Amino acid sequence: MRSRREGHGAEWLAALFLMARGYQILGFRLKGRGGEVDILARRDRILAVVEVKRRPTIDQALTAVTPEQYDRLLSAGRKLLHGRPSLAGHQLRIDVVALAPGRFPRHLRGLERHRGGSDHF
Repeated sequence: MRSRREGHGAEWLAALFLMARGYQILGFRLKGRGGEVDILARRDRILAVVEVKRRPTIDQALTAVTPEQYDRLLSAGRKLLHGRPSLAGHQLRIDVVALAPGRFPRHLRGLERHRGGSDHF
């Protein structure tokens, strides 16, 4: 129960951080067949599937997304994008917001499976 509460708190902190940078939050904890999207956010023509990672250090949080998790996030993002006609023409991107105690959040944009890619729709 405690870790779930901390996870939800981390997601809210990440959402506030993103909103301060001009992102519109479209959803939290969106569940699909492939898994769960922590935050779905939009800025201009970018649709960001945002994974929130809270670890003891920022570096650990930034590297916590496995290739398998990346694949699930990408699949879930594609389904969300295709299921919402109002988002047609947006570029899908996988992002990470890294959190660590006593540290300012860090936003890694355009995470790639092996560092570097996004899909265009």
